[in-house]
Amino acid sequence: MKIATLRMGENTQAAVAAADGWVLLPFGDVAELLRSQSWREAAMTALSSGPTIGASDVVEFASALTTSSKVICCGLNYGDHITEMGRDLPEHPTLFAKYADTLTGPNSEIRVKGSQAVDWEAELAVIVGDYVSDADATTAAAAIAGYAVSNDVSMRDWQKRTLQWFQGKNFAASTPVGPWITTADEFDDDPTFTVEGWVNDERVQVGDTSTLVFPPAELISYISRFTPLTPGDIVLTGTPGGVGSGMSPPRFLSDGDVISTRIEELGILKNTVAIASA
Repeated sequence: MKIATLRMGENTQAAVAAADGWVLLPFGDVAELLRSQSWREAAMTALSSGPTIGASDVVEFASALTTSSKVICCGLNYGDHITEMGRDLPEHPTLFAKYADTLTGPNSEIRVKGSQAVDWEAELAVIVGDYVSDADATTAAAAIAGYAVSNDVSMRDWQKRTLQWFQGKNFAASTPVGPWITTADEFDDDPTFTVEGWVNDERVQVGDTSTLVFPPAELISYISRFTPLTPGDIVLTGTPGGVGSGMSPPRFLSDGDVISTRIEELGILKNTVAIASA
């Protein structure tokens, strides 16, 4: 099942994919849908009786989730990326948080002001579907609602101003997530994805999630030991090697560059970057 958040004029609305288009759901976004009881049954019922936006109609996707209460990200989670950043394999996940207003749509323009070191980070997003607190890995895995494509666009000059990464990771509307969420029941219990990142027509990143130091269920379990996760929360699982700051010399995005993020089973993001001086 694919569930998404569509732009409907000034508002957004959750929808479920049908064979011939999209069926609208009575929720403002997918996070609100996941917070409802029996969300899966509600989506299935809508498929059999709800109005459909036809496959030929123009559909504009918002961020797959717009009202997540927590967006928690793992840095340094692929071995090759850890090496290119000159670090040792971590004993514990390196975590940081984003606000929900950093989220943006899969085809939205990413507007950055005040940074000249804008970097790309193609990532797998894991969406939480149940309340999780102090969970073991099995319980954490069962709480995964689905998966999406994301890019943790990072302003490296801001990120490196201090030892804390927060300020370089929280520019407004800088983190595309989508284009939809594919529910976990479409995959094996421990699926493997190939994550690809492109700048214009050049593939700069490719990684296999089987090489994650901390896979999704382990991440959710670890996070839940110090803060509860609730339906609609997002966990970004880290980026493979090939980021601009790891190149020699470092390479960053220019105004007008297009970053594409692809996970074959989940879809593609395509975002133009608009960079303005301070």
